[in-house]
Amino acid sequence: MHDLGTIEQARLLLRREPVLDVPVLQDLRGAAASRVLPGQVRDHLLLHRRLCKEEGEGIPEEAGELQHGGDCIVGAVKVSSDRGRFAERVLRGVDDAGDEEHVVIWIERKAGALWAVGRAVNPEQRNGRDPRSDDYIFEGFELVDALEQANAALEDDLTVSERDGRGDHCRPFTREEVLKPLEAWFFGR
Repeated sequence: MHDLGTIEQARLLLRREPVLDVPVLQDLRGAAASRVLPGQVRDHLLLHRRLCKEEGEGIPEEAGELQHGGDCIVGAVKVSSDRGRFAERVLRGVDDAGDEEHVVIWIERKAGALWAVGRAVNPEQRNGRDPRSDDYIFEGFELVDALEQANAALEDDLTVSERDGRGDHCRPFTREEVLKPLEAWFFGR
């Protein structure tokens, strides 16, 4: 027997040995499983008892399709990647060639209650707004550690900026500064 009947060589299966004498070519004559299974499920008598009309049934197929043409940008619009940023600093300096550069350092909250500190040089010159994985200099669960790493990166960039003759002053990242938008987001204020 096959399908839901008895297993012909049960002893071999229990000992985890290969089943002998199973004709392999017999299944090649039948239709592919991806075509057969939906039909078998649809035709199953037990399932017909509880058929109910579901939400969305009866709507013409044309109405369910999107009416947007190829020039529509709706599908391409992404959520802003800086939404989870709770604090940010921008430093202006010069690069090795003497050209002006912008260094952005930020603290953000990622999925899974993960704090992250990022640092990007001239992010406005990139193709997209999303930070790259190598932009992150810290990821962890403690806000204190994120603040420490962000302030260390900020201090390093300020020191380099001072050596280049730029006297930018930037206030350090503080716990209160980060918690205020976090609480507003969390409590919906």
